[in-house]
Amino acid sequence: MTRSQHAVVLGGSWAGLLAAHVLARHLGSVTLVERDVLPGRPEQRKGLPQARHVHVLWSGGARIVDDLLPGAIGRALAAGARKVGFHEDVVTLTSHGWQHRFPARQYVIMGGRPLLDWAVREHVLAGSRIELRQRTEAVRLIGDGRRVSGVEVRALDGGAREVLDADLVIDATGRGSGLRRWLSALGLPPIEVDVVDAGIAYATREFAAPPGATGGFPAVNVAADHRERKPGRFGVVFPQEGGRWMVTLSCTRGGDLPTREEDFLPYARSLRDPLVAQLIGSAEPITPVFVSHIGANRRLYPERLDRWPDGLLVLGDSLAAFNPIHGHGMSAAARAAAVLDGWLTEHDLGPGEAHGLQRAISETVDDPWIMAASRDLDYVNCRNQSRDPRLNEGAAVTRQFVDLIAGKAMRSREVSDVVTDVVSMSAPQSDLGTSRFLSLMQQPDDGLAVLSEPPLGARELAIVNLDRRSETIRTVGRAAGG
Repeated sequence: MTRSQHAVVLGGSWAGLLAAHVLARHLGSVTLVERDVLPGRPEQRKGLPQARHVHVLWSGGARIVDDLLPGAIGRALAAGARKVGFHEDVVTLTSHGWQHRFPARQYVIMGGRPLLDWAVREHVLAGSRIELRQRTEAVRLIGDGRRVSGVEVRALDGGAREVLDADLVIDATGRGSGLRRWLSALGLPPIEVDVVDAGIAYATREFAAPPGATGGFPAVNVAADHRERKPGRFGVVFPQEGGRWMVTLSCTRGGDLPTREEDFLPYARSLRDPLVAQLIGSAEPITPVFVSHIGANRRLYPERLDRWPDGLLVLGDSLAAFNPIHGHGMSAAARAAAVLDGWLTEHDLGPGEAHGLQRAISETVDDPWIMAASRDLDYVNCRNQSRDPRLNEGAAVTRQFVDLIAGKAMRSREVSDVVTDVVSMSAPQSDLGTSRFLSLMQQPDDGLAVLSEPPLGARELAIVNLDRRSETIRTVGRAAGG
């Protein structure tokens, strides 16, 4: 049963769309405020420049989206996105070596970010309870330190201002959120913020994939080895809709990111393995190089304030933004939407409820925060502006444990399965500390050899016109389509 209450959601990207949909299931009406004009088809837009780089939706988040929006994931797949099984359909050079391609335990949805947004947006905005206000930005919150009763907005065309009254305002405006400034104007103390910044930068270019490669060739991920104690360099080749490969090269601070087309392939050759360079060496580029330097892990702690105004919530990148290389942002937003849905099913929006709900939403970002921030701390020149003890005095112990897990997971299917469950946000990170998992860590490996070459089969190599690189490939390839 819906309540005759009105909500305003600030931000019409992934997190805002999911939140607006949930609110429309429980409240009388929702106004969705967005600076951009949202396209009616999958295409790039000015307010989401990071959409030009690779994005993945982990299975933990995809299942939530399927539950909240039945058919949305299917729409994306029908339009060309690909469901990629981990590790069966992925060739990964981890920090510790090549990962064996075990049968798929979890999956990711790979497709262009505009496509993924469109698949959700088409579903969400079809509802009659959501009014979309485009080319409109939030100026300030209306209310005081006890309660937010609305938001003042400004039309980007003409500059007219108006107040939108609301029983609930949700900030999903992303990394550029003005929340801390808005709360200060209401007389509230500053929200604590942690930042872990490895100086990550991205350069992305799209290529025409060889015939059959988007469906018959695995995704490729070549990671840096943090133990080398030098700036990390990474490269991925991910299948996209329309017979394309999206190739993103990245680095941590000091890694000399390629920003010109003529530097793209040489940089790919500088990675720990030449596979990415070999794949794109003869492929036709179909876009210029797009560069981004937005990648610091940043987390706010609104739940730590002694008082939090009723009628206000924050989620998505406004609450916690992660280094995109880890692929957790979209799934974290989906988890927040699921918490919001469950809470509104059992509670009303009475006095004090917003603070409890905000605490519950903030809990959903803790696992991806620790996974992303702790991994980035491994790289030289990472700037740690966090007071989280797990990222300070406890960081060395965590790093040793993670290195042990990484080395074991390459050749142990059972260990890999647990790790994949956690990374895909299908299971809590605490599963890595259970007695069962610690027992798995003590067991002998599965008798699998340490791979010296990428685990590609002859049939896969033929698709991309690569000769067999060694006998290792022929041996392991029999289980991978060879």
